[in-house]
Parts: sequence; structure tokens; C-alpha cells
Amino acid sequence: MIAVELLKLSRRARTWFSVALMCALPLVVAIFIAVTHLAPPPGQGSAFLSAVLDDGQLYPAAALALVLPVFLPVAVAVVAGDSIAGEASAGTLRYLLARPVGRTRLLVAKLVAVITFTLIAVIAVTVTSYATGVLILGPSRAAAVGAPPGGLSGSITPGGGGAPTAGLQPGAAITSLSGTPLTTLHLAERVLGAMSFITVSMLGVAAIAIFLSTLTDSALGAALGALATLVGSEILVTLNAASTVQPYLPTRYWLAWIDFFRQPIFWRNIERGFGIQAVYVLVFLGAAWANFATRDITT
Repeated sequence: MIAVELLKLSRRARTWFSVALMCALPLVVAIFIAVTHLAPPPGQGSAFLSAVLDDGQLYPAAALALVLPVFLPVAVAVVAGDSIAGEASAGTLRYLLARPVGRTRLLVAKLVAVITFTLIAVIAVTVTSYATGVLILGPSRAAAVGAPPGGLSGSITPGGGGAPTAGLQPGAAITSLSGTPLTTLHLAERVLGAMSFITVSMLGVAAIAIFLSTLTDSALGAALGALATLVGSEILVTLNAASTVQPYLPTRYWLAWIDFFRQPIFWRNIERGFGIQAVYVLVFLGAAWANFATRDITT
């Protein structure tokens, strides 16, 4: 059953079209930056864009920051929202369950397909943006992450406080947000950590969308419901009056992956981000299973 779902995922033009769009956005941004040699000043714009002119190897981190707020959650919500509701609206859900395929098995297969799509998207953006950064923006010129060439700047702190960013360090390939040098291997490890964190964050989105997909026969309705939840979370994160619930919101720690690029890594918000997403995944997938296992399938 899992193989069937993965084959269906690979044959859908929507899968590759959405991945191509996510890869195209960083490419377009890189072209504009390379042509104009204008990047947002430190602390403004997307994370890491202030440093990519001096080190194209940092562009994967900047690209992930570009697609995370909107494009990636929308794509994941659409795929996950279509998992059960799409079969119901197409009239194929009852026929799928008429075969010797249990509902739990079908739900697991759909979840594996969504996880696979998320991994494909994150890996594709990372790989293409690395090639884009090196070929278009150029190799390292010993830039400080988040700092202007030759200057000092406060570090980017979406998930918490941090030490100010130091200036350039001769002989360092790149410099962390904390001002200490990072080797190419260290950078690769941190990019992999960021990819893992973002993938897990998107699983929280997928779990919400899959749960809603078991409640309705409209794939669009399930996707929009998940996106509405995320928009509401983003609004509450910025609202001082909602400070008591902010630590439990699904988007609260989405940008904590930036702490991977500090030296040493700031684990507090990263661990909280992993923990809150694990709770959302367990709760909403459990609710999806409970509802789908007892649902009267008529379509």
C-alpha cells in the first residue's frame, strides 16, 4: 500500500510543480541579489540574506528561510489535506477500503507519502540553492553570518537571545552567528540539522491537515483549515496578550533552526520546537486515526 501511494505521489504533476516553484523562488532572489549586489541589511529581510553576497555556501540556509513561512507549509497542507478527502471526493475511498486494506494501513500509507513529499521538497530546495549560491553568488569570501563585511551586528534571534555577531575572521570559511569560525563540514552538519527541524515542523502541519481530511470530503477545505490554523498561530505569536499560550502554538518555534548556526548551538528552543511538534503530530494523528477508524464511508 505504501508503494502504491508513493507511486501515485510521483505521478502527480502537482507534486513536481510545487517542488519546482519552491526551488524557483530562491533562484530568482539569488539572481536579483547577484545582479544588483544589494542584500537586506543585517536584521532585516529573510535570515542569512545579508551574508550570501560574501559566501554563496550560506544560500541553502537563506533559501530555507525564504520558503518556510508560506510556500512549504502551503504545499504540505495541500498534499496532506488531499490524503483522505481527495479519495472521498473522487469516489475512490470506499473502493480502496473494499479491498483487503485496513483503515490504519491506508492512513499510514498516506502519512508516509506526505513525509516523502516534505523530504523531497526540503532536499530539493537545499541542493538547488547550494548550487545556485556557489554558481551565482560565488564561493566564500570569509563573511560573518548575519553581519555586514568588516562590521559588527546583533545576531538574528527569532527564537531567543544570543551574543552579538563578530566581524570577519581571517582564514575562516564562514563565521557563525556567535562570531566563531565554522568549517565547511560544520556548515553541512548545521544545514542537515536545519533540514531535519524544518521537516519535523512540517509534520505538525501535515498532522493537522490529515486530521481535517478525515472530517470532510473536500481536500481544499482540509488544506484551508490547516492553513487557517497556522495563520491564527502566527497572529497569536505576535500578540502580547496571548503570551500564556504562545509556547504551545505550532508556529512558535518554526525559526528556532537558525540556532543551529550558532557556536555552540543553542539547543533550548530547538528542543522545544521538536517537542511541541511531536505533541501536535501525536495528538492530531491519533485523532485522525480515531475518527477515520469509526467513520461511516459512503463515498
